[in-house]
Amino acid sequence: MKKTYFSTAIGLYLNYLVHGMGVILMSLNMSSLEQQWQTNAAGVSIVISSLGIGRLSVLLLAGLLSDRYGRRPFILLGMICYLCFFVGIINTHSIYIAYAFGFLAGMANSFLDAGTYPSLMEAFPHSPSTANILIKAFVSSGQFLLPMVISLLVWAELWFGWSFLLAAGIMLANGVFLFRCRFPAHPGNQPAIKTVKETTVAKHRCSLLDLGSYTLYGYISMATFYLVSQWLAQYGQFVAGMSYTLSIKLLSVYTCGSLLCVLITAPLVRKAERAPSLLMLYTFISLIALLTVCLHPTPAVVIAFAFVIGFSSAGGVVQIGLTLMAARFPHAKGKATGIYYSAGSIATFTIPLITARLSQTSIAHIMWFDTGIAAVGFLLALFIGYRSRMASKHSLKLAPLAE
Repeated sequence: MKKTYFSTAIGLYLNYLVHGMGVILMSLNMSSLEQQWQTNAAGVSIVISSLGIGRLSVLLLAGLLSDRYGRRPFILLGMICYLCFFVGIINTHSIYIAYAFGFLAGMANSFLDAGTYPSLMEAFPHSPSTANILIKAFVSSGQFLLPMVISLLVWAELWFGWSFLLAAGIMLANGVFLFRCRFPAHPGNQPAIKTVKETTVAKHRCSLLDLGSYTLYGYISMATFYLVSQWLAQYGQFVAGMSYTLSIKLLSVYTCGSLLCVLITAPLVRKAERAPSLLMLYTFISLIALLTVCLHPTPAVVIAFAFVIGFSSAGGVVQIGLTLMAARFPHAKGKATGIYYSAGSIATFTIPLITARLSQTSIAHIMWFDTGIAAVGFLLALFIGYRSRMASKHSLKLAPLAE
């Protein structure tokens, strides 16, 4: 690893600490935003859905342009977009303008991803997996700290907007820091050179069933934990009967589980044969946890659920699915990544639209809906695990994605 890029990596990770805050800022300040925008929980949920649409709109294009023009411009562009979101959301009283700022935040996420993941892999070529999985740890750290900040603001009876301005302040200071940091050289436009081996492998075509299963799992895995992250506090308060200040701390418990899973999963997935088993195990745990909290929505059960679901659904299972898909299509990893995360992005804007309608009847129905999603995810995980083991058993040659 190159020591000259350590300071750059620190700045890149700090961006994702702020991103972790940004993902849940609106949901944790839902009641205040309802009053400011003169809407209800369903209206705020629709604004939250704009993050997923914004992310999806530029995800593939941002990655392609990052290869052409370098990583730094897109990282800085993502930071500028996030600053506009943090400041704009608290200064608008129109739900339509708020939707536009949410769309901008989704674009910011894509710009950061397009520049950050390649930068870390280029800065630390001997340990790219470790460098990238640490991003998840910083996202979880931001989601752990934010509920504490909001609890402090509520206790001190301060304006809710200070939580947005805190995130903006960290992002601004980090932008000044990163602007002066050195970035690794990017590959640029390099013509693809096909070897004899690649030409032979290119004659094969991947199974559309495999491609469909991984793509759908990308949607399901993202939807399972994204729904919980957006509605866990509301569920604790209105279904389990917890106080507001205690219910928002559920997300801190949730992110503790996520952080613990990152620490456990990182060394385990170094052996490729363990990945399918972990995928099936974590998805099964998510299903059981959701079923339990739906049947017994008591404060104690919800607190335990927050930790378990954070561990099983938000601690790296999305990354495990992507790793397996990339292994299934080794000559099209970039394309596989784009398809997989695009499916996840679709989840981040369709799920809030669905839950907005469900919330008008009962918030309890939202968790039952997530239980159904987790059940489908478990069936997909079983299929993916079966296909992975069959491929290993019969030494199948894995083919690239069809053009």
